[in-house]
Amino acid sequence: METSLEYNTERERMIIPEYGRHMQKMIDYVKGVESKEERNKLAGAIISVMGNMQPHLRDVPDFQHKLWDQLFIIADFDLDVDSPFDIPVREALEARPEPLHYPQNFPKYRFYGNHIKTMIDVASSWEEGEKKEALIIAIANHMKKSFLNWNKDTVEDNLIKDHLFELSNGALNLKGKDVVLAKTDDLLRIKSKFSSTNKKPGKSNRNRKPRF
Repeated sequence: METSLEYNTERERMIIPEYGRHMQKMIDYVKGVESKEERNKLAGAIISVMGNMQPHLRDVPDFQHKLWDQLFIIADFDLDVDSPFDIPVREALEARPEPLHYPQNFPKYRFYGNHIKTMIDVASSWEEGEKKEALIIAIANHMKKSFLNWNKDTVEDNLIKDHLFELSNGALNLKGKDVVLAKTDDLLRIKSKFSSTNKKPGKSNRNRKPRF
């Protein structure tokens, strides 16, 4: 008596291994049934079995929708049955997501942060006037504060103006203008005051006497 063994390497690839090979064989069998009415009955029975195999997902929204989608995926999108939901399309599931647009930073001046580029673009789009001039000065003061966070010593206003001119591609120009930015001491004082308010006062038990 000869027995033919079936090795995994000789079997077809399981599309969703969580349901096992018997489930995939059941779905393959349904694909070969000629009567569509009979296929619909078998597909409904398979959906019930699939739901019993994952009872922990019954409370998940659209649980039945997920099961029907998985049914068509296991069938390799080649199953002619009536579904209560939209039948998934292979191209939609296999489509690659669009690349994410990461914020463009300036490797040369990382200490200014990512948001400075957005602020500069907004200021560049404004019409000339007092509001734009005030926004440019506010951006320059923010850059000076960011610079001091990186280098606590000091920084000249002309250097901040040069960086602003460079990062805006010449659109925001304070060079040569009689504009005095916030003083270094004031910016450092604001920073130290803000950091001290964020610290919660703690109680030390070092000098407490034990109670008996």
